[in-house]
Amino acid sequence: MKLATFKDGSRDGMLAVVSRDMTTAHYATGIATTLQQVLDDWNFRSPPLEDLYATLNGGKARHAFPFDPQLCMAPLPRAYAWLDGSAYLNHVELVRKARGAEVPASFYEDPLMYQGGSDDLLGATDDARFASEDWGIDFEAEVAVITGDVDIGTDAEGAIDSVRLLMLANDWSLRHLIPTELAKGFGFVQGKPATAFSPVAVTPEELGPAWQGGRVHLALESRWNDRRVGLCDAGPEMNFHFGQLIAHAAKTRRLRAGSIVGSGTVSNKDWAKGYACVAEKRAIETIEGGAPVTGFMRFGDTIRIEMRGADGASVFGAIEQRVAALAP
Repeated sequence: MKLATFKDGSRDGMLAVVSRDMTTAHYATGIATTLQQVLDDWNFRSPPLEDLYATLNGGKARHAFPFDPQLCMAPLPRAYAWLDGSAYLNHVELVRKARGAEVPASFYEDPLMYQGGSDDLLGATDDARFASEDWGIDFEAEVAVITGDVDIGTDAEGAIDSVRLLMLANDWSLRHLIPTELAKGFGFVQGKPATAFSPVAVTPEELGPAWQGGRVHLALESRWNDRRVGLCDAGPEMNFHFGQLIAHAAKTRRLRAGSIVGSGTVSNKDWAKGYACVAEKRAIETIEGGAPVTGFMRFGDTIRIEMRGADGASVFGAIEQRVAALAP
């Protein structure tokens, strides 16, 4: 099943079911008005949504309309939690090696994770606005899941069962603000602005065999200013799967239905597959040549993030954003 949230002037939007080929949609009127309602009562509300999805795919939905991702908010426009991991240790290794730092042994046993702002999440085609190019604007292409309720102490295998939906994320980073924040020893705030998500969220069953072991075994493409800079495999090199990330977050507290957990920047050891954030490209340049060559993003730049299935069709739709100056 594929779900999207359409802009209707409210904070939480209007829930709709989207066809498998993402050509048509149908409002979930009579079943739920928002995605959070579905997540709060998944066992009751998801079966009729699945029925509507089947009817839509069969071309028999009476009030179907053309699907336009530009009319979409984030699937969950505001969430109870946004917890982002760093599950691809190759990314951590590259960034630390570029500045001459070792990776602590604990990083290989216990995942890195931070809690970001979840009260204002961006739609897939919303502009990303910043006050200054000097902040070191960087995209981060990721995979994310939306969970149901997760009890304290849930183990990794049990946590996989809590995954209700999957989507793509662009976890914007302001690289020149981050070092000062981290030096304070209290985590990110200003260095991590609003995150954007794909126009469509899908159930794990929709991925078929590509969803295995809490990982999405598909390639994630990043196109910066319409030039492909990354085609990274999101599956085998994910050192901590989503079950482990969710269990880590739930070690000492419950996660409520509607919590979002991210994978962190997708990264591969084979540099020929490119990169999913500018910081990684700059780290590679530093390792190879002693200094970075590639600059961070500028106003007017665009980024497109997309994942295609084995049939070549887009799974989640594309995140297509423009970097823009914040209006005074």
